[in-house]
Amino acid sequence: MTNDKGQIPNFIPAEAEQLVEQTSIDLVRQIECEAIATPLGDRAIQTTYACLGSGGTPILLLHGFDSSLLEFRRLLPLLAADNETWAVDLLGFGFTDRPPQLSFGAEAIKTHLYSFWKTLIQRPVILVGASMGGATALDFALSYAEIVEQLVLVDSAGLTNAPLSRKFMFPPLDTLATDFLRRPGIRQQIARASYYNKSFASIDARLCASLHLSLPQWNRAIATFTKSGGYGSFAKQLSQLHQPTLIVWGRNDKILGTKAAGQFERAIANSKLVWIEECGHVPHLEKPQETARTILNFRRDLGSKLFGV
Repeated sequence: MTNDKGQIPNFIPAEAEQLVEQTSIDLVRQIECEAIATPLGDRAIQTTYACLGSGGTPILLLHGFDSSLLEFRRLLPLLAADNETWAVDLLGFGFTDRPPQLSFGAEAIKTHLYSFWKTLIQRPVILVGASMGGATALDFALSYAEIVEQLVLVDSAGLTNAPLSRKFMFPPLDTLATDFLRRPGIRQQIARASYYNKSFASIDARLCASLHLSLPQWNRAIATFTKSGGYGSFAKQLSQLHQPTLIVWGRNDKILGTKAAGQFERAIANSKLVWIEECGHVPHLEKPQETARTILNFRRDLGSKLFGV
């Protein structure tokens, strides 16, 4: 389903008309939707994505938990100025369809992501994962090493075991939990905790982070993903990663902390850690220019003395 990129597409909730930041408005108008056939069921999954730019190895951006590709509204155009750049809404998240018969665990997310890649990209990629998207990227890179040419982890999950709270995600507690997560005050608290500079937790940012909440099956998908255990720890598998890996981390991350950054660097043999100063959990939103420059420099530096190849 192609989109008239001068208008907000009809599969995006009408509240998007209230967006005021130009990067938000531009990206929401550029979102497209494609029916992606997968082994998960007979029906293709209507999958939302954006693709900007041309040339170079494609960059594929993966968002965090209960988020959407709008998380990359500031980073994507900066990367696309120099490279073909994609962002996709993962299965169970964002504006991608949530078929009621599907589960939304990590394995299903990986299967859908591979089908999306196979349908639309079909070339090795630079895979960029932020927060939970980092765990998705790790899982994908470990399973499809030949597809992932380079890996970028941005304040990434993937080093902690699944929370015990998943055992309590049964009716009616699953509904209560998702209703709690839907509350504007709670979402604003999470947003403020994500930034070092709290002014970034604006009304526009809150709207970008909540547009998908009104879509069918949102609460069920979140509850199902959580009950599945989501992503556990990849600590024992990180030594299997052979792709050059860039670790980008906000120096003031209050969501995941900063300890994991060094753990990733020590565990992944071919890796480099870059700190983003005066920055919280979301460098791609709080320091997009620096984050984009770091990623593009990493891409250019490959083949040089940085990685000894």
